Amino acid sequence: MFYVYVLQNVKEANDYYLGYSSNLRERLKSHNAGKNKSTKNKTWKVVYYEAYESETIARQREYKLKHNPRMRQLLMERVKSQSI
Repeated sequence: MFYVYVLQNVKEANDYYLGYSSNLRERLKSHNAGKNKSTKNKTWKVVYYEAYESETIARQREYKLKHNPRMRQLLMERVKSQSI
């Protein structure tokens, strides 16, 4: 499986990171170990993910979410409404 995921900073509730991975558990460990420049020195938790059988489709979804402000806004509204 391939995952598009949203991480939330444990200390700053409005700090999110969007990414893609084939192994979500290991990727979260990598983020929390400071191995990713964008998420270094912070502690993260997974607050949302989507699973795909195809790597191509997962990468396309991640790209659209990162480059289409409206799609990203709709996703973040969904994420924030789930955490209430």
